[in-house]
Amino acid sequence: MTPIAIAFLLATGCVPQKKFDALQTQLDQAQANAATEIAARDAKVTTLEQSLATEVEGARVLGEQVTARTAELHTAQASVDALTSEKAALLTDKTRLKATVDETAKALKELQARKAQAEERIAQYRDLMARFKTLIDAGQLTVKIIDGRMVVVLATDVLFASGKAELSDAGKTAIAGVGAVLGSTPDRKYQVEGHTDNDPIKTAQFPSNWELASARAITVVRALVAAGVAPDRVSAASYGEFHPVADNSTPEKKAANRRIEITVVADLSQLPGFEELQSIGSR
Repeated sequence: MTPIAIAFLLATGCVPQKKFDALQTQLDQAQANAATEIAARDAKVTTLEQSLATEVEGARVLGEQVTARTAELHTAQASVDALTSEKAALLTDKTRLKATVDETAKALKELQARKAQAEERIAQYRDLMARFKTLIDAGQLTVKIIDGRMVVVLATDVLFASGKAELSDAGKTAIAGVGAVLGSTPDRKYQVEGHTDNDPIKTAQFPSNWELASARAITVVRALVAAGVAPDRVSAASYGEFHPVADNSTPEKKAANRRIEITVVADLSQLPGFEELQSIGSR
């Protein structure tokens, strides 16, 4: 019988005392059992609430740990990015440094080549001076560096009569001596250049100083070849009156302008960059 039924019977007054006591006992027992069950359920609820609170706290702590770890990962990624950028910068600097080293090495090589060539030209100049010493001492010629070229200079007043292109006897002797020296250096090429003063000439043979200077240069070329210079190593050129060394204002300055210059032709193949010049010229 349920506690509600027992209470109903007691309320109606239809129950004997003995039965009433038994029912009361059942009621008390039922209430006690209900209280025990309620207490057990309350304890279970409390336990569940505590477990839930623990799990919530654990989740919160875990969330904080995840947040901290995420921040650490972001910091680590930023460090990786910075190191990557630094590495790229170092590689760029390394490339630039290598290019600078290569350029410096190339410049040094070219400088060494120029130095060697300069030393060779100085040696050639001294050698030429030594070979021409007798003629220089005799006053028949001079050896100069003009516009970066090694030049043997002969006064045409010694070589030719005024307005003429035939060598005088003294001129033949002088050119024969020059030819003997030049012919003994077979690895060199020469250009004979004719120069005049600015006194005009106008004859059937020489309409201007161009023709006079040209004829004199060719005459010297022929004499050099006769003296032993290979014909494929010598050429002639005319500057007429247009490349003076003085201003023609006095007889002495005019005489200085009347000259034959024998230039040692530079060998471009010995110059730095010659291979590149060749490749440009072959396009």
